[in-house]
Amino acid sequence: MDMHTVVVGTSGTTAEDVVAVARHGARVELSAAAVEALAAARLIVDALAAKPEPVYGVSTGFGALASRHISPELRAQLQRNIVRSHAAGMGPRVEREVVRALMFLRLKTVASGHTGVRPEVAQTMADLLNAGITPVVHEYGSLGCSGDLAPLSHCALTLMGEGDAEGPDGTVRPAGELLAAHGITPVELREKEGLALLNGTDGMLGMLVMALADLKNLYTSADITAALSLEALLGTDKVLAPELHAIRPHPGQGVSADNMLRVLAGSGLTGRHADVTGDAPRVQDAYSVRCAPQVNGAGRELASSVDNPVVLPDGRVESNGNFHGAPVAYVLDFLAIVAADLGSICERRTDRLLDKNRSHGLPPFLADDAGVDSGLMIAQYTQAALVSEMKRLAVPASADSIPSSAMQEDHVSMGWSAARKLRTAVDNLARIVAVELYAATRAVEIRAAQGLTPAPASQAAVDALRAAGAEGPGPDRFLAPDLAAADTFVREGRLVAAVEPVTGPLA
Repeated sequence: MDMHTVVVGTSGTTAEDVVAVARHGARVELSAAAVEALAAARLIVDALAAKPEPVYGVSTGFGALASRHISPELRAQLQRNIVRSHAAGMGPRVEREVVRALMFLRLKTVASGHTGVRPEVAQTMADLLNAGITPVVHEYGSLGCSGDLAPLSHCALTLMGEGDAEGPDGTVRPAGELLAAHGITPVELREKEGLALLNGTDGMLGMLVMALADLKNLYTSADITAALSLEALLGTDKVLAPELHAIRPHPGQGVSADNMLRVLAGSGLTGRHADVTGDAPRVQDAYSVRCAPQVNGAGRELASSVDNPVVLPDGRVESNGNFHGAPVAYVLDFLAIVAADLGSICERRTDRLLDKNRSHGLPPFLADDAGVDSGLMIAQYTQAALVSEMKRLAVPASADSIPSSAMQEDHVSMGWSAARKLRTAVDNLARIVAVELYAATRAVEIRAAQGLTPAPASQAAVDALRAAGAEGPGPDRFLAPDLAAADTFVREGRLVAAVEPVTGPLA
């Protein structure tokens, strides 16, 4: 595990902190201010619990059962029961990094001092993360309103030493055994604590943060592959001029155009149009080439406490609707739309590279001996299938709502579902960009064999991809391993890393 430490305080956290803990095993510590805030809020809850008047989440039932006043001797059982009954997820296990993000973001909210949870419960949450113990969380069980209830409940169940969890070695065992093996004492929940542990949008937010990190890499990678395709198609880089993009001052568009210009610097292929291939003169390139910055740039456009009820500094414990996942769900859905569109324009450029009628002198399907060889024909089929799936995943989940809890929770966000489909979309987008990269680098190498010199950054991308195991032009061979190597190359950020020594840092 990475020994970098993330300190959790009373204010918001950063996206980098979430990724560090979720993906890279960064350690977590509670700040002194957080411990103080936790203790102060707990005094308020304890005082309210001692009063005869019912307080939601402290001395009442939950949701549609909130009208029942719970006597003091049943309140610990009430908190245990809400965790056990709400840990009702089904389906495949959710990825380890998603669960760690979920746990960390819930800890961040708990540490804000607005939930009424005792400091020792928050410390146990940090201890689980630091021990590498990951609760078993299932795909289905959240409607994205009243929080990611089932996923968070499975995490809270592990805190209690119940249910199943995965140890740092990847083995799933009873949670009680794992806690004992790491010297962690299970928590005994008191008033409000069960509710506070499972009433937030942490799962969908964690997936959003990680998707944004992935998309940052993929959008920069798509700028590079678009530049390679433009080069291989003998396109013009004049459309990337800064003064053209200043007319429509969308910041992402300008960033994308600048990235492409820097990759293409020094190219001997751009702007040649008909002088090499003998085609009729081209006044302008196709949209998929010319409008790459507009599409790539469009996709470039954590400091709250989410719980219900919340503990306020003046001693009030107030119900609220901050747990509603709509704001996060909308962003998740929109990102799936822009990712689908980026995948679509990548595929259109790939298809243009493979079509001898539109590729300006490249062989059909970039094949070695077309007819005997099929070249990259079916690689484009695979890419098209992925794009089609991306379009289905772009259908918004947040436009749906299924009432729950006997109509008490009568409008829900479906944000968890939006997050799950976005993860699939991001995964597919990496594959789509990888196929374009594989086709574009092969096409650039074919142009080099025709006597044309690619840009230094393009050559760096070609060389790095070949070194990663994706082979260049030649007779047909088993293609899946090459595409898999290209996928890993893009996904791990190695395409961006390969060209930046030439171009400087890309945005």
